[in-house]
Amino acid sequence: MLVCGVEVHNNGAYSDDDIKRYIRQAQEQVPQGAVSEMTLKPLDDGRIQIDYVAHYRKFERIRRITGYLVGTTDRWNNAKRQEERDRVKHAVQDKGQDS
Repeated sequence: MLVCGVEVHNNGAYSDDDIKRYIRQAQEQVPQGAVSEMTLKPLDDGRIQIDYVAHYRKFERIRRITGYLVGTTDRWNNAKRQEERDRVKHAVQDKGQDS
């Protein structure tokens, strides 16, 4: 069954409200991802085994180079790529370290 855009495998033992609550709890565990599938299985001791599949959203790195926002450098010409390689890279120190 499909609940809130999530494919739920359930033996019919749980109400839609319960399932929605389990989906919310799972989505809180993976805030950068999206839960796409969930299986609910009652255990003998009264607990519930919840298994879910999460797909993480693609993260694209954006750079500011020579005043322009650039996602990837794959369409740059050789001169521009060499310019980026020749730049001085500065290390970032943790605030906890002594300077």
